[in-house]
Amino acid sequence: MALSAITTHCHRLFVCRRTPLQPPYLLPQYLFGFPVPKTEGLAPAISLTDSALKHFNKMRSERGEDLCLRIGVKQGGCSGMSYTMDFESKANARPDDSIIEYNGLIMVCDPKSLLFLYGMQLDYSDALIGGGFSFKNPNATQTCGCGKSFAAEM
Repeated sequence: MALSAITTHCHRLFVCRRTPLQPPYLLPQYLFGFPVPKTEGLAPAISLTDSALKHFNKMRSERGEDLCLRIGVKQGGCSGMSYTMDFESKANARPDDSIIEYNGLIMVCDPKSLLFLYGMQLDYSDALIGGGFSFKNPNATQTCGCGKSFAAEM
């Protein structure tokens, strides 16, 4: 992975040139120990509703560890692709992963999955019928009734 350092307003950024998205994304400060400037006004690659964020933070605190959420896609499911989510240690992040910080929750996503998830909003409902996580994915051309799988064209 080619990294180049940029200094802006006394902040050093590392820009990754090997990404599936253009323009190059910025890697966060905790990977390199440098602060990253504020990114107000920029939409996150993956967003969460307040209820989803609250539920993830509750799940994370119950485990008692400082974990990040790995989110991705895999082949399978009713429509061809299905969503994957699990907590893991920040140390498990691979060099080519995209790191997304959303209101204190760190999400990790591999480059291929990010192509299918970019712009997605994750929601959570605790309803007895139809509860759980739901995915609002602008890249999905078809979704299954279960809400956990989708089809997309690239």
